[in-house]
Amino acid sequence: MSIHEITDDEFAQEVLESELPVLVEFWAPWCGPCRQLAPVLTQLAEERAGSLKVVKINQDEQPRTSAEYRVMGLPTMVVFDRGEAVAQMLGARPKSRIAEELDRVLAPTA
Repeated sequence: MSIHEITDDEFAQEVLESELPVLVEFWAPWCGPCRQLAPVLTQLAEERAGSLKVVKINQDEQPRTSAEYRVMGLPTMVVFDRGEAVAQMLGARPKSRIAEELDRVLAPTA
């Protein structure tokens, strides 16, 4: 599963109404750490295809959603599960740290 870019208008359908958990990256083309993070998120999207959806939203072009979720720095990743924001991570991180956070917040409840 590849990462695709969404707009403010698509956010509700693509993220809040998604049957799968969604990792949203707020990014901008001028953001160096965002460019560093891109291949990491692509790997996670491929490895977790079918259990996690990964999308990105350009903060410069889509400011409404960024403002709604109080995105103050880039890159910011917000994890949504059943339409609720369950975790937020700021800055580029190694794949292992992102995976650990995803496992922590999306662990099945027994």
